[in-house]
Amino acid sequence: MTTKKRASKKAAKAPMKMSALAALSVATNAKKPTTERLAALAQVPQAILASDENLQKLLEVVRNTEEPVQVRLEAINALATAAFAVTTFEPYRNDYIATLQAVADDPNQEIRESALGLLAAEKNKFAQKKLLDGLKNPAKALVPPEKALQLLSYDVHTEAYAAARDIVNNPPNELAKQEALRLLAADPNSTKLFEKLLRDKDETREVRQVAASALNSLAPQKLQEHAREMLLDDSEYEDIQATSLSAVKQFGDEEEVAKDKALLKSVNRLSADAKSSKYKKSAKDFLAMVAEKEEK
Repeated sequence: MTTKKRASKKAAKAPMKMSALAALSVATNAKKPTTERLAALAQVPQAILASDENLQKLLEVVRNTEEPVQVRLEAINALATAAFAVTTFEPYRNDYIATLQAVADDPNQEIRESALGLLAAEKNKFAQKKLLDGLKNPAKALVPPEKALQLLSYDVHTEAYAAARDIVNNPPNELAKQEALRLLAADPNSTKLFEKLLRDKDETREVRQVAASALNSLAPQKLQEHAREMLLDDSEYEDIQATSLSAVKQFGDEEEVAKDKALLKSVNRLSADAKSSKYKKSAKDFLAMVAEKEEK
């Protein structure tokens, strides 16, 4: 086969590029196959910005519950991409937001999550209220509680903190509890809660690790104090002790740590007995660091 023929064959296999307006025409045509419409939607953002008429065609696809869900989701993505051109998109933003709000309670969960996610990123009050209402009253929930908590973290207010505490106290599932704690990690008034969870061996390791991470941000000195006590506890989980060791290394007073024989004995035990080679190495590195400081 000649080079010319090979090039011709390769070109024939390549996906056809079309103008933005032609792509919009295919994307909004319900008679076209879904695969063609999805391919076309990837090329329409510029066409959306060309005129209000173009925008309205795509917004109608998003609102139409008889359209294939995949097409509607891709249409939402195309609109979100166009919205990045903030200045150019500004004349259309109100209609865009109104459409997202209209489909926030769509029968399809993927559509709801996509719409609410974009609205939450815009710090939209309508979305915040819907998400909070769903946390307070599960019968009104538009998305799972763990997803609602993730989205509320875009713009956290006092009411969101209160809802998150309620979830922690009465969690519908473990994921929701963890997401509630991640949201509360920005709340200085939750320091005591995280101290309690960190030391509670009846809690899951995931929850305790979230608590340690939260204290690392909110009250690093408190984390260091608890870290020492957990390192001294022979019955503590070694992954929690490894996290504690990191806290002591980061926040502890070097001179005080070097004099703390009980602490060093516990770290030495971790370096010898830890089941994880990673934790053993962390403990050995810590001891080597202390020894090096003492030599100086």
